[in-house]
Amino acid sequence: MIKYLIRRLRLFSKSRKEPYLLFHKVLGFFPDNIEYYQLAVRHRSVSVRTADGNMLSNERLEFLGDAVLNSVVTDILYRRYENEREGFLTNTRSKIVKRDSLNQLAVEIGLDKLMLTSKHVSFTSNNNICGNALEALMGAIYLDYGYKKCKWFVEHQLLKNHMDIDKIACDEVNFKSKIIEWSQKHRLPLEFVLVKEELDAGNKHTFLMRLTISGMNICEATGSSKKESHQNVSYKALQIIEANPHFIQEIIQLNENTVVQENTPVI
Repeated sequence: MIKYLIRRLRLFSKSRKEPYLLFHKVLGFFPDNIEYYQLAVRHRSVSVRTADGNMLSNERLEFLGDAVLNSVVTDILYRRYENEREGFLTNTRSKIVKRDSLNQLAVEIGLDKLMLTSKHVSFTSNNNICGNALEALMGAIYLDYGYKKCKWFVEHQLLKNHMDIDKIACDEVNFKSKIIEWSQKHRLPLEFVLVKEELDAGNKHTFLMRLTISGMNICEATGSSKKESHQNVSYKALQIIEANPHFIQEIIQLNENTVVQENTPVI
């Protein structure tokens, strides 16, 4: 409570108010030690020399923030997808923290507008500057507030507002391709059947898709597009197959029984 009051009192000083407000807009909270954040946006092209001769820029914070960001995203994915394997989690994390994603996120939260660079540095030709600064910002948050605040920032300021984490996870692994590959490997015909399409009052589509294997209904799933419903029903089918080691034998047996029944003459 005392720290909070001190931070609020700082804002009464006009000379100190502006940087706190600027970083608050990006962070969603007020910095405590603002020097960390000011260093996080300082590119090496405008490094400052310390009394002992070292050049200060955001590179060390970037190194720290990279490790923190990976830990936080790993933590979030591990808890969110409790039944997924290591490969799925690794692939999804890689897509979230890849350089292109971080560059885009940094611009979307307005971090690029706080960057300190030489006038000779071009953001176009040095398009990783913003993503590097975002990692440095994570390092600053960690030094200022610790791990919990870093996780809050990623969850609420990055993922919630600027990334659809479930869509990223779904797109990262093409479940439709995997189920088709599986069906071809086992020579079992597969079909996607559109059960129904609905349009709600808000003009939002919902597609209900059914997946059949050898003519047998396996499962159904919905999506906001046909592509998404294909992915969702494929993912569901793969989970069913993985959970049942006798799935193939049961499908073949059911199919044989159906053929026998259809060919049995009526007396």
